[in-house]
Amino acid sequence: MPRTNDWSRLKVYPLAERQSLTSADDILIQPDSDPANCPPEIRSHIDRCAAAIREARSRGAAVILMSGAHLLRNGAALILEEMMAKGWLTHLATNGAGTIHDWEYAWFGRSTESVRANVATGTFGAWEETGRSIMTALLAGGVTGGGLGYGKSLGKFIAEDGVDVPSPEELRLQIRANPDHPLTGARADLLKANLPAGRVAMTHRWKQASILAQAYRHGIPMTVHPGIGYDIIANHPLFDGAVVGRAATTDFRLLGDSVDELDGGVLLSVGSAIMAPQVFEKTLSCVNNLRLQEGRKPVQGHSLYVVDLQDGGNWDWTTGEPPKTNAAYYLRFCKSFARMGGAMHYVQSDNLAFVHNLLHALRKH
Repeated sequence: MPRTNDWSRLKVYPLAERQSLTSADDILIQPDSDPANCPPEIRSHIDRCAAAIREARSRGAAVILMSGAHLLRNGAALILEEMMAKGWLTHLATNGAGTIHDWEYAWFGRSTESVRANVATGTFGAWEETGRSIMTALLAGGVTGGGLGYGKSLGKFIAEDGVDVPSPEELRLQIRANPDHPLTGARADLLKANLPAGRVAMTHRWKQASILAQAYRHGIPMTVHPGIGYDIIANHPLFDGAVVGRAATTDFRLLGDSVDELDGGVLLSVGSAIMAPQVFEKTLSCVNNLRLQEGRKPVQGHSLYVVDLQDGGNWDWTTGEPPKTNAAYYLRFCKSFARMGGAMHYVQSDNLAFVHNLLHALRKH
C-alpha cells in the first residue's frame, strides 16, 4: 500500500529567506517609454488589432485579454492599467501563476525563484506569506457579498491592504440559522481554516505592479482560471482545493458573461498556450448553448488575436486548421482559437512588445 502523507505537516518558510530572481522596481515598464521595434508584418497586425478594438468599443462590444504569468513578469502592469483606464479592455483573465507573481510583487516587491534548486530541497513554493495571504483572500472573499471570485477576492485584498475575517461564532450562527444558504459551504471552509477573526492587515507597497489591484480599482472584471496542483499555493498547509475551485467557478461564469458581449468584439490571447484556449472554448460553448435556448444566434463577428513567441507551425491559420498529419495541428493555442468562429490571427511576437506597441497604436486615435 502507498504511504499516506500528512500534508498538514508541510513546512513553509518566510519569503525573506527566498532568493527571489526579479523585482517589481526593475521589471515595470513605463507606458510612455518607446516600445520595442517590430517587423512590418507584426506592426501590420498590431495596427489592425488596434482598429478592431476601437471599432468594438465604439459599439459597446467586449475586448477580453487572456494572458499567462509572463506578461505580468515582463513588466506590463502599468501598460494594462492605462488600457483599462481608457476603456480599451473590458475584461482580463489569467492563470493561477499570474496571481502568485501579482501578489508577491505587490506585497514583497520581488518574485520568482529557481525551480531546479528549490524542488531538490523541498522548498520550491513553500513560502508562508504567499500561500497564507492568497488563501486568506479567497476564504474571506468567498463569504463576502454573494461570494466573490478568485480575481476580485485577491484584487480587493491587495487594493485595500487586507481583509476582514468573521469570527467563528458568527460563522457558526449563520450556518445553523440557514444551512441551505448558498454561502454555507464557503462559511464552513472558512470556519475549518481556523483563521484569526478580525482585520488581517497587510500593506502592499507596490500596488502599481499588481494588475489584479488595478482591475479592482477600475471596476473591471479580472478572472482567474487555475488548476489544482498547478500553483505554489498548493504547497501550503492552508491550501484547500474546494476554496480555490469555488472561487474559480465564480470566475468561469463571470468570463461567460463577458463572452456574451463579444459579438463584434476582440479576444486577445497573449502568451497563454494552455489556459486561454482551453478555458475560452468551453466558455464560448456554454454561452452559445444558453443563447440558442433563448432563440439568439451564437457569438459572431469577433476577432481573435493570438500572440506567442512560438511560431505558428508554418501554417496560415486564416485558412483554417491543418490536417492531423501536419505537426502544426498539435499547436493547441492556434488550433483551438481557429475553431472559435470569427477571424483568428496568429502573431508570433514577444508579449510585452505586442501590448506596448498596441497601447501606442491605440493612443493615436
